[in-house]
Amino acid sequence: MKSTGIVRKVDDLGRMVIPIELRKTMNIDKKDPMEIFVEEDRIILKKYEPACIFCGSAKQTSDFQGKIICQSCIDKMETELIK
Repeated sequence: MKSTGIVRKVDDLGRMVIPIELRKTMNIDKKDPMEIFVEEDRIILKKYEPACIFCGSAKQTSDFQGKIICQSCIDKMETELIK
């Protein structure tokens, strides 16, 4: 993990600001959803990417009745339905 040398304090509500330089570098815009992970003693923030509910792929996804499904899984389901 690369250190940026940037230190931020957590405010009274538990918030902290991600510096604009990092947001620009990571292509994070206002209102972008972020995922929060915990790994041992680390908190990891990652820009949220919708992923397929079946295989976890984030490539070529579509929304079907509020669920994200990738094209590969759609093709597999179509093949199974045709049988």
